[in-house]
Amino acid sequence: MKRRDFFNWVGLGLLASSLPVAIAACSSDTTTEASSTKPKNWQKVGTKAGLDKTGQLLVEKSPVGPVLLVGTSKTKNLIAVDPTCTHKGCTLAWKAKEKKLVCPCHGAEFGGDGKVLKGPAQEPLKTYTAKIEGNSVLVKPI
Repeated sequence: MKRRDFFNWVGLGLLASSLPVAIAACSSDTTTEASSTKPKNWQKVGTKAGLDKTGQLLVEKSPVGPVLLVGTSKTKNLIAVDPTCTHKGCTLAWKAKEKKLVCPCHGAEFGGDGKVLKGPAQEPLKTYTAKIEGNSVLVKPI
């Protein structure tokens, strides 16, 4: 075997042996890491004035993840759900007259309690307990 061939094989072997480490580092499961660090207690996601302005409050980047609140400061039971469709991840829209969330991408429908009313989605939405304290709107994962 020639010296050049030997070093080519050694280099190829080193590259091949480091490939699984590189792949593992690039494909770490960030959803598990993110969900394990999300707070389990009450988190502020907005203000009472912001909620009362339109009757809903969409917070895409809150400490607990995406949250859609529906209601006003006078509503006894605020609706608070993750507005991400469990089918393909599109952001749901609240239809007040029908009192349901609708996916603009594939037509899936969810009730205010997060349960699937119409497919293609099959998994319910993540829901939150919501309350108003002072001027703050707070949510806590259920």
